[in-house]
Amino acid sequence: MGNPTGQQFEITRGNARAVVTEIGAGLRAFEVGGVPYVEEFPEGAKPPKGAGQVLLPWPNRTKGGKWTFQGEEQQLEITEEARGNAIHGLTRHLEWELLEHAESSITLAVDVEVQPGWPVPLRATVTYEVAPRELTVTHEIRNEGEQPIGVGVGTHPYFRIGDVPTDELTLTLPASRVRPYRGDEQLPYAPEQDVEGTEYDFRGGRVLAGVDLDTAFGGLSAAEDGQHHIVLAHEEQQLVVWTGPDFRWAQVFTPDDLVGRGRAVAIEPMTCPADALNTGTDLIELEPASSWTGSWGIRVR
Repeated sequence: MGNPTGQQFEITRGNARAVVTEIGAGLRAFEVGGVPYVEEFPEGAKPPKGAGQVLLPWPNRTKGGKWTFQGEEQQLEITEEARGNAIHGLTRHLEWELLEHAESSITLAVDVEVQPGWPVPLRATVTYEVAPRELTVTHEIRNEGEQPIGVGVGTHPYFRIGDVPTDELTLTLPASRVRPYRGDEQLPYAPEQDVEGTEYDFRGGRVLAGVDLDTAFGGLSAAEDGQHHIVLAHEEQQLVVWTGPDFRWAQVFTPDDLVGRGRAVAIEPMTCPADALNTGTDLIELEPASSWTGSWGIRVR
């Protein structure tokens, strides 16, 4: 058996280091001065619970794997069998093509072919670039077909601040809207609501102890630089997950059983919420031969 994530590509600058995988173009490691800021998994292991993976041409779930394109029902492969949904896109298990590998940056590409449930071909690239105390991730999607189509992109990193227990981290999330997890056979998200006065209001910062989330947050307010800033903090340490204006959603997931870590926290930048292929919410509309580019990143303070 070969490595389930293929070749491992390292990029470095100063004391910052990241490792990107060939299969799925996922982020397997990011550290500064030897301190890990994402949950890592061993070389030779599958990414646990989607760790670090790129999610396209849709993030999260498409209910029943069904959606309609130009009046025709599409049936995607069911990849979340327990709930009967198609989850996290089509490229997580594909081998991405290496386009460029410099000391501090790497670019990989993948073709999304026409297949059952997906009627329009796409070309996608992702570029990871490290700088001192920072990682920037830039996604591009190009419509290679002859019909317009709506797409989405997300990623699935789990964050940490060194060896600080997840429950001791404070999460600050500038989100005014939420779609709570329901835990039943539904998609599984409840209708969107305002966070004001609910347990989902993290705008002022809250410690993660006792917090249980698999939850989509929207209504993200931008900072002065035009980006959304999601912050994990512990005492004087800060990890800022910033997302560009098209990343209008963030999924926060706090599993108790991430391999090698136990309790963990994923902050997933997404351009659209779950089931967007059906609802159309915040899909990126791509005309033939047109492209979209968007970025997110990590800053360590």
